[in-house]
Amino acid sequence: MMESQEIPDTDAEADQAADEAGECEPRAAGLQADEGTLEDQVVKAIESCFDPEIPVNIYELGLIYRIDIENQKVDVDMTLTSPACPVAGTLPGEVEVKIAAIASVDECKVGVVWDPPWTKDRMTEGARLQLGMF
Repeated sequence: MMESQEIPDTDAEADQAADEAGECEPRAAGLQADEGTLEDQVVKAIESCFDPEIPVNIYELGLIYRIDIENQKVDVDMTLTSPACPVAGTLPGEVEVKIAAIASVDECKVGVVWDPPWTKDRMTEGARLQLGMF
């Protein structure tokens, strides 16, 4: 069974064109998975990852663009707040290790994407409140 979270897009033709072009549509931060599912466990693992300069987890920051789960294999696309982010070399690996540590995950791959660029609009309301960004 395949589970996937992506930002809903009202333009089905744009989605199909993006899929054919291999483009990744960003997903909305803060979407909830059903409690106890593998997707929920993956999200909780991601929520335990923080950029050390920002006191909000990377899931709430909206750095996770896509989570695909198929046959116990997890594929994640994420971004960083900036290409010059000091944890660019370590944060994706940390995410991958934490997801791979889930007992029911057979394989995990985390990729970094830069398009579309991250903006504060991708943050959850709670993250914006915590950081004083209204």
